[in-house]
Amino acid sequence: MASFHVADASEYLAITGWGIKDVKLAKKAWVFVGQQCKKFCISPVNYEFEVHAMSAEKLPFILPAVFTIGPKITATGDDEADRKELEAQLLLYAKLIAPLHRNTSHIHNLVKGVIEGETRVLAAELTMEEIFKGTKTFKEKVFEMVQLELKQFGLFIYNANVKQLVDVPGHEYFSYLGQKTQQDAANQAKVDVAEARMKGEVGAKEREGLTKQNAAKVDAETKVLSVRQMGQGLKEEAKVKAEVQVFENAREADIAAAKAELAMKKAGWDKQAKVAEVEAAKAVAIREAELQMEVEIKNAMRQTEKLKAEQLSKATVQYETQVQDSNALLYSRQKAAEAALFEQMRTAEARKAQADAKFFEQKMAEDAKLYAKQKEAESVALVGKAKTEYVASMLQALGGNYHALRDYLMIDAGMYTEMARINAGAVNGMQPKISIWSNGGGDAGNAGGEAAAGSALQQVAGVYKMLPPLLSTVHEQTGMLPPAWMCTLPKDGDAN
Repeated sequence: MASFHVADASEYLAITGWGIKDVKLAKKAWVFVGQQCKKFCISPVNYEFEVHAMSAEKLPFILPAVFTIGPKITATGDDEADRKELEAQLLLYAKLIAPLHRNTSHIHNLVKGVIEGETRVLAAELTMEEIFKGTKTFKEKVFEMVQLELKQFGLFIYNANVKQLVDVPGHEYFSYLGQKTQQDAANQAKVDVAEARMKGEVGAKEREGLTKQNAAKVDAETKVLSVRQMGQGLKEEAKVKAEVQVFENAREADIAAAKAELAMKKAGWDKQAKVAEVEAAKAVAIREAELQMEVEIKNAMRQTEKLKAEQLSKATVQYETQVQDSNALLYSRQKAAEAALFEQMRTAEARKAQADAKFFEQKMAEDAKLYAKQKEAESVALVGKAKTEYVASMLQALGGNYHALRDYLMIDAGMYTEMARINAGAVNGMQPKISIWSNGGGDAGNAGGEAAAGSALQQVAGVYKMLPPLLSTVHEQTGMLPPAWMCTLPKDGDAN
């Protein structure tokens, strides 16, 4: 079933459901089964607010405003992008705002919140004097900022009227400013009156002299002016006649244009009436076709049911016969499968028994290895415990002297013998040069006598005698020579 819906001049149809991807907007459309159609009004609504704001000087004030807001229905340009943007804005309005009643507090609070927020932000950046003097600029900025926010809801500001700023109770800024202005005007008026009196008295005297001087001049100019005025009058009369003729021609042209426009509108109305008649006739034909289609569907269904009843009895007999044959075949296959399953179970049980026996053998072998390792660990633990008790008893026997115990253990273990063997092996094959120096003294008896003497000069002489062999040994082993300022080494064959 389908129904034809038509919207009023200030309404749109929002259609959703079967065959429509999102929402379809139209002025008139067929609504089929599985679809829903809602009408929504697009006429603008007036919203009156009293916005409480604060200027940059922290001065509060009230800004009465009236905004005429509604969905946008006309594109800004004729190109395709503007038309697509208009359709997108109208679709956004149909989704977000149209389902709600336009006089509900929800929409009123939404618009009020946007206007108050943008007005407060803008007012906080301006001083009270800038707001008061630049009311037009302030209104334009508020209009732009509010329009930018309302655009995301598909709303458009048709008109915005910002009234005169009003004082907040307790902050009479504008009243005091008015009193100041009135007082300044009164004072200025008094000054102007005094200046006017002064100028009047001076001017009276000047005028008396000027009157006599200009009297003769005025008489002469009057005659010239009278002749000039007559010519000017004739000129103005001709000009007026020409303007009257132009006006009459323009009026006749306007009347002709109005008649042409009326004829075009009548033709358009006639066209719409004829189109409506054709649409009504086609709707009746479509309805007849739909009813005929339903009759054909019912006849086809009746024939189908009859054929189903005839074929059902045959199919039932054939089905029962096939079921009996299938049951017999299924029974034989089940018996064969059970025999094969029994054979597989016996084979699996035999394999399981073999696996259990092999697992038992491996387990016994692993247990034997584990027992051997446990015994080995126990023996190591007993040996360690015996050594601990032996070291403790030896340390107690030596009176707690750790160094004596260490030396004993190293001697008992043959540590020193091994160290001597290793050192002897390391030195084996080397030819070290071993030098023995003395301080130049004689035998031990003489050295003891000299030491008893304690002569400082003899000790210094001994040091100098010791230097040549010392430096010679360093040169032989390292190849380094002593500096020239110290001494030179004796050549080979020289006496020490």
